Amino acid sequence: MRSRYAGWSLGLIDYLFETTWPKQQAGLKQNEMQDWADRTQWISLSILDTAAGTEKDVNGEVEFLARFKLPPVEAIQEHKERSSFIKENGIWFFIDPTLPIQSVKAPGRNDPCSCGSGKKYKKCCG
Repeated sequence: MRSRYAGWSLGLIDYLFETTWPKQQAGLKQNEMQDWADRTQWISLSILDTAAGTEKDVNGEVEFLARFKLPPVEAIQEHKERSSFIKENGIWFFIDPTLPIQSVKAPGRNDPCSCGSGKKYKKCCG
């Protein structure tokens, strides 16, 4: 989460794109992300809670509070969120709750569920 906050702070949209779950990258609008990053002044990030996300895990969650200024509003604004992450091939990705999951093929009953729960599809979303 800290690296994504730094990515927003520094306007590193390519990094933010690459660290978003590949099954959601098609839904990202990089020009809108860049515009928002350019207009936003980031103040601070506080990590409030974490769940899983260790080297052994394939899923993790981070609850955070980010403070920022976004003109024309002069006051410091706050964004609080509990973000989900998934590890694939040893790399952690942010799961954007506002974007659909793009699947190349429909999952089989015994395939891992695409929601990232770690359960088989038939025991989760199937």
